[in-house]
Amino acid sequence: MPGTELFGIEEKKEIADVLETGILFRYNHESLRNDIWKAKEFENEVKKITGARYALAVCNGSAAIMAALATSGIGPGDEVIVPPFTCVATIEAVLMLGAIPVFAEIDDTLCLSASGIEKALTPKTKAVCLVHMCGGMADMDSIMPVIKKHNLILVEDAGQAFGASYKGTSTGLFGKAGSYSFDFFKIATAGEGGVFVTNDEKTYLLADNFCDHGHDHIGTNRGMENHPIIGFNFRISELHAAVGLAQTRKVPYIRQKNRENKKKLIELLSVNKNIGFARLADPNGDSATFLNILMPEPLYAQQTVENLNKNGVTGFNYWYTNMYHFINQWDHIKEMRTASKLPIQVLGSVQDYSKLDLPESQIVIGRLISFGIRCTWTDEQIEQLAKNILKCAEAVKANV
Repeated sequence: MPGTELFGIEEKKEIADVLETGILFRYNHESLRNDIWKAKEFENEVKKITGARYALAVCNGSAAIMAALATSGIGPGDEVIVPPFTCVATIEAVLMLGAIPVFAEIDDTLCLSASGIEKALTPKTKAVCLVHMCGGMADMDSIMPVIKKHNLILVEDAGQAFGASYKGTSTGLFGKAGSYSFDFFKIATAGEGGVFVTNDEKTYLLADNFCDHGHDHIGTNRGMENHPIIGFNFRISELHAAVGLAQTRKVPYIRQKNRENKKKLIELLSVNKNIGFARLADPNGDSATFLNILMPEPLYAQQTVENLNKNGVTGFNYWYTNMYHFINQWDHIKEMRTASKLPIQVLGSVQDYSKLDLPESQIVIGRLISFGIRCTWTDEQIEQLAKNILKCAEAVKANV
C-alpha cells in the first residue's frame, strides 16, 4: 500500500484547510470556503500526472467506472466484453447499468488480449471494458486495431493502474472514458475515492451531470441549477479529496521508488529459472505497484503459496483463490443472486456464467503470485524478501 506508507504533514495540512472553513461539500458556498476547493485541486493533480483534458473526482473507483460506462452510452441490453480477472466492481458496474457482461480471455499481461476480444465478439457487442491490472497495462498496439475494426466503444478501468502508461499515453485515456481508484489499497489513496477521466468535453460534461443528480453546476445557487439529465449521487467530499490531493502529489516519487525496488527484487529472484514474470506491454510505463510472478504451472504456484504461508511470508496475493478479483469465486454472479431483479435477468445473457470456458485465463491466473511493492523498503528488506520467496519456491521444485 504505497500511498498509505507516506501519510504525513501534507495530508494533515490539506484536511485542516477544509476543517477551518467548515465546508465539506465540494460545490457552492463560495462566500464561506475562503477559496478552498480541494476536489478541484485533486482533479488538477490527476490531470497533471495523466495528461487527461478532463478529470472528475467521485466517491470511489466503482462510481468512476460506472460513470465512464454510462457516459460512453452503455445501457440496457448492450453487450460489453470484460475480463474474468478484475475487481468485481467492474462487472457490477456493467450489470447495474443494465448491460450484459461477456467474459473474454486474458493473456500474460494479465489483461484482455486482442485474440480474446475477437473470440468473444457477437453481432450485439457494443463495447469493451478493458481493465489494466496489477499496476501494468494491456497491449494496446494489438487491442486498438480490434476496437477500430469492429467500431467498438472502449472504456478503461485503470483502478489498479493510476500512474501507468503505454508508450506515453496514460492508462484510461485510450478509449472514450476511463477511471481510477483511490481506495485504501492504491498507489495513492483518498481513503475512499475515484476519478473519471476523458479527453472528450461532451463526455466530461455528461459525467459532471450524471455524478451529481443531473446538476449542471452553473451559477452559485444550487437550488436553482438546471438538470440536463437524470443522474445519481457519486460526489466526493472535500475531506476525501483533501487526502487524495496530498497523496496524488506524491505519486511521481512513489512510482520512481516502486520501480527501483521492483527492479532489485526481479534481479534477485531471476537466479531461479522457474520464476518468471508477467509481461509488461510497456516496461517504461509500469507503475510498479505489484511484482507479478508467473510460476511454470498452477500446481507449482499453489505449492509455493502453501510454503509462503507456512513460513510466515506476507504481502502477496494468490488471485486464483481470491474471492474478490477472479471469476472462479464469483458464485453470486454465476447464480445471479441480486437484491432486486436486474435487466440481465429479463434479457438473458449470451453466456452461461456457471459454465464459462476460459482455459487461457485459468492457466495464467493459476500460475500468478503477486507481491505488493513498498516504496519504503530498505535494501535489506528487499534482499530478505527475495531469500524467503526463493526458499519457498525451491522447496517445491523436487515435488513438481
